[in-house]
Amino acid sequence: MIGTTEAIIIGGVVLLLFGAKKLPELAKSMGQSKAAFDEGLKEGMQPEDDEDESS
Repeated sequence: MIGTTEAIIIGGVVLLLFGAKKLPELAKSMGQSKAAFDEGLKEGMQPEDDEDESS
């Protein structure tokens, strides 16, 4: 697992790469992507209607 020191180093590198102004935008887009991914997983787990019968 990642320790505290490693998490701080990774956070510092991300801050240097993207800048403080871009981080909220990056976090928002990552959250939206995760929500869309989770929604897609839920849709994939639902049983589909038999489409063969309607043909």
